[in-house]
Amino acid sequence: MKLKVYLSGEIHTNWRDEIIDKCNSKNLEIEFSSPTTNHELSDDVGVKILGDEEKKFWHDNKGAKINAIRTRNSIEKADIVVVRFGEKYKQWNAAFDAGYASALNKCLIIMHNDEHQHALKEVDAAALAVTKNVDEIVNILQYSVEGTLEF
Repeated sequence: MKLKVYLSGEIHTNWRDEIIDKCNSKNLEIEFSSPTTNHELSDDVGVKILGDEEKKFWHDNKGAKINAIRTRNSIEKADIVVVRFGEKYKQWNAAFDAGYASALNKCLIIMHNDEHQHALKEVDAAALAVTKNVDEIVNILQYSVEGTLEF
C-alpha cells in the first residue's frame, strides 16, 4: 500500500528531510508532499504573482490565499497529515492545517515537545497520534505501510 503523506508545520528545521530519509532507508512506499518551505517565497508569492500592495495586511492576505491553494489540495490528497509545532515560532498555519485535516477526517499525527502540550490540547485531541520526535513518526508510518515494526 503506497501512502500519501503531507508534512505540515514548522519550516525552520530539517525535520521533513529526516522523516523522508529514514522512510526511504526502510524502502517504505510513501509519497511525501509539503508546503513551500522557502519562507520569503511563501510570504511574498501573492504580490509576486498578483502585484504589489501598499498595506501589509493585503500583501499577507494575497500570499495566504495562494498558499492555501497548494496546502488545501495537498491535504485533501493525503492519506496521513503530519503536523509539527516547533520551538521558536507560533505556527498558526500549522494549527489551521491540523484543523482542516481533522475536518476532512484525515489521519492526523502531531509532533511537539512537552512544553506545548497544554497550548495544543485541542489539536492533540483531534490527532490519532501525538509524537515527540521524528523516529516515532517514522515508526508509525512503517507500521501503517507494512504492518511491521523494527527499531
